[in-house]
Amino acid sequence: QVQLVESGGGLVQAGGSLKLSCAASGSIFTISAMGWYRQAPGKQRELVAVTTRSGTIKYADSVKGRFTISRNSGTVYLQMSNLKPEDTAVYYCYYNHVNGGTYWGQGTQVTVSS
Repeated sequence: QVQLVESGGGLVQAGGSLKLSCAASGSIFTISAMGWYRQAPGKQRELVAVTTRSGTIKYADSVKGRFTISRNSGTVYLQMSNLKPEDTAVYYCYYNHVNGGTYWGQGTQVTVSS
């Protein structure tokens, strides 16, 4: 069982920055991929960014050039810059286990005011 602990959400003005963190319990050798999804009110959950154990990184088109994902051991980060009101959502960390299981963090609220 993998546990994920997120931190770093909050309220920021448009154009500002925030950094999210997600720390995973257990061995780093069982990480297949880690990343972030988000869900805005009334919308489906969508992929924001992912980094795989092979080093592949993928971003949603809407955040390219503004968000940066990185991983250090069992912690994944999402540096968000030039935030826009449309980035307002609950951000969820996720972890894909090499055995195929997927684990989710509790979610952290990001609110961008105009």
